[in-house]
Amino acid sequence: MSRNHAASQQEHSHVSQRQLDGGQQSDGARAHNDDIDVLFHIPHLKLYSVYFILSTEYGMKSYMSMPSERRLRKRLATRQGISDAATRLFFERGFDHVTVDEIAAAADVGRMTVFNHFPRKEDMFFDRDEESREILRDALRRRDLGVAPIEALRLLAHRLVAEASPFVEFTSRSQGFIATIEASETLKDRARAIRDELAQVVTAALSECVAREPSDPDARLAAGLLLATWTVALVQGHETFRRSRNTEDAKAAFLVLIDKGTIGVKASMTGTPYA
Repeated sequence: MSRNHAASQQEHSHVSQRQLDGGQQSDGARAHNDDIDVLFHIPHLKLYSVYFILSTEYGMKSYMSMPSERRLRKRLATRQGISDAATRLFFERGFDHVTVDEIAAAADVGRMTVFNHFPRKEDMFFDRDEESREILRDALRRRDLGVAPIEALRLLAHRLVAEASPFVEFTSRSQGFIATIEASETLKDRARAIRDELAQVVTAALSECVAREPSDPDARLAAGLLLATWTVALVQGHETFRRSRNTEDAKAAFLVLIDKGTIGVKASMTGTPYA
């Protein structure tokens, strides 16, 4: 056997083994989504030498960063498209009368793509829930040293109104949002669950920002009182708009109750680091 022929056979063997290895992957294993890092799609990465990894570090990072950013933008755009389609259908027909298949068709995606972004149907309606939680956490983490935690959340309410945040929106559109909730027991149940979860989030954020244990009873009491204040204030804001159709009046009604409620919370928390 000639040396060239032997080398050719050896290369053929390597190629065949690579094909065999690749052929053993299932369709599910070959399928990839936006969450999977590009490294996992490089066949037999472990077979590459350390020298290769180190020598191409800069190029690999550059290669990975741009596709990752594009994937993230694509994923966010897909999620927003699903949410927009779902919201439109919920407003038009009512939450309970819209199926996931109909949402998928309206968003031009597959059913499983919908569930990849939103595990539950009601998550498409309350699609900004996690964002609201992070806003509350951030207000406490980034407060000025001279501002007490309870006051920081009062200031947050005023800032959200000044910035025309959708979380404190009092408009015809927000009335559609409220009406859709009121017409669905599923959404009302989820709204109550979110409120309970937010109480836990605020409790943890309050205790963390003053270096107390997460189970601090003062933090739990303060969180409950703050959530009650915000709930009553939001309801009053929406009711004011419903009567007057005036957004500024509704905002003012919301902030009046936020300020009054905050006075009461501060009084109950006197002697604690939260006030």
